[in-house]
Amino acid sequence: MARFVFIVPPLTGHINPTLSIGAVLLNRGHEVAWISLDKSLVLRLPKGGQLLLIEYDESDQQKQDSEKYLDIITKKIVYGIDSIKFLYEEVLIPLNRHSYEGIVNLLDRFKPDLIITDHQMFAGAIAAVNKNIPYATSVTAPAAIKVMDELPKIHEWEVNRIVALQKELGVERENSIACSDLLTMVLTSEAFFGEMKLPSNYQFVGPVIHKREGQTAFDWEELERRAGQPKVLVSIGTTFDHEHKKNFFAKVIEAFAGEPLTVVIVSDPSLFAEWPQNFIVQRNVPQLELLPYLDAVVCHGGHNTVCETLTNGLPMVVVPIAYDQSHVAGRVVRVGAGLRLNFNRFKSKHLKEAVEEILNNGSFREAAQQIGASFEEAGGTETAADLLVRLSAVRCVEVLNN
Repeated sequence: MARFVFIVPPLTGHINPTLSIGAVLLNRGHEVAWISLDKSLVLRLPKGGQLLLIEYDESDQQKQDSEKYLDIITKKIVYGIDSIKFLYEEVLIPLNRHSYEGIVNLLDRFKPDLIITDHQMFAGAIAAVNKNIPYATSVTAPAAIKVMDELPKIHEWEVNRIVALQKELGVERENSIACSDLLTMVLTSEAFFGEMKLPSNYQFVGPVIHKREGQTAFDWEELERRAGQPKVLVSIGTTFDHEHKKNFFAKVIEAFAGEPLTVVIVSDPSLFAEWPQNFIVQRNVPQLELLPYLDAVVCHGGHNTVCETLTNGLPMVVVPIAYDQSHVAGRVVRVGAGLRLNFNRFKSKHLKEAVEEILNNGSFREAAQQIGASFEEAGGTETAADLLVRLSAVRCVEVLNN
């Protein structure tokens, strides 16, 4: 049996797919660990998984400061191309620089046969190369690859930042090693990814949908009482927690208050003193369990939410805010599964009209169902686990032969 270690940033959308893949590997008898800065991850690991926590001396002020990046990404108001620059300069580069020493020490302790590093945790790839340990890459945000084709100047800028960090940490190469030459797993289908030829080391495994442990409370009886009405989920994720969130939901209220549909809102109920009677508002919802009972979704274009929505064959209205969300929204529109609005410019009437369009025009649902079928065909969790086990076995044979 092999020893696998996932190196993940403390971001839910990047962690959750690895939990599902890791659970499959554990069930097959392998040893699996996660390297992360996130202490709470221990509560979410599958049975038998190990948390290798990156920890530093609390007296090191520079490293303490660099840990604040997650709060920065939550509070910062940033859009479009500026958000990519912000993400690298203020989040990813400091995060990876901060994590590198801890990653190296934990690899020495765990001694994995194969490392699986998130595409944004390029410190994991740098550590793997410096320690001569084979590694695969998990791409949870495929826009990171598509940027090569769609925004070549931005891609060049990103690569330069990564290469500079690589050299700082001892890897003297002119190309980015963030994506593994051995195996880079792209967590979508080729149909949703779009037109771009990739080398054979890139494998489309489909979305890895993580089924959360435990139950999230939800008013199912209230949902059932509203049978016969269209039901729409509205969520803009957990990353954005600034005042623009209230402005967004104010437009949602204006668009749908009193309309003959049920609107499920993912938000702090205290955001407004009163919500419309046809709204169900919860801070958290059991999204995977809820989606089969819905007719459409309004979201910010987070890759996981979009993939879960398309897996259920639901059309959507996407209102991207920052980072890769604009790309994801573009793909939704390109494949015909939904419509797109501008976060800063849309008015309540635009949202109402867009939701009415995707509910009443069956072509959006048909397109969503086709992409959902492509996800299923790609394989998902089991396919990803198969590829990792196969790669580990090949590397073990190579070591024995040498």
